Amino acid sequence: MTKATDRIGEEIEAPPFRADDWPFHWITRVAGRYFQAMEGVLKPLGLDVAQWRVLMCLDERGGRSVSEIAEICIIKLNTTTKIVQRMTADELVVCRPRRRDARVTEVRLTPKGRALQQKARAEAEAVFTEAFEGLDPGRIAAMNHLLAEVSERLVPRRPEA
Repeated sequence: MTKATDRIGEEIEAPPFRADDWPFHWITRVAGRYFQAMEGVLKPLGLDVAQWRVLMCLDERGGRSVSEIAEICIIKLNTTTKIVQRMTADELVVCRPRRRDARVTEVRLTPKGRALQQKARAEAEAVFTEAFEGLDPGRIAAMNHLLAEVSERLVPRRPEA
């Protein structure tokens, strides 16, 4: 047993930590294996996982700003900017001022980007099918709902000054 502190500050015996009982252990394992599987199917297409995430983000609603992409994909803004610059050089996306607000640069898929996105999507569907084969769609929906709730509760903590 290890020592822990209860709600009133008294030391108590805590059960030993078991990774298998920790949901974040499983979330991390699933995410890691998913990234490995996706790297394997995306690399022959000339994409990495970060570019895939940007492609899929743009598919949902058309054009988005770099900061919107960063927020949706949970990638740091400067990293997102570099990814978009690489994708622009590869002619997968174009950047232009947003119609409603010219101060915002909007990122949009090019025809080449859309074609690559469709190929990558087909590969991702195969990974999804393999991962969830035989699972009840209701369980998958429940898992999505639960993970969305947990995600909303996780707020980045700022270091104390």
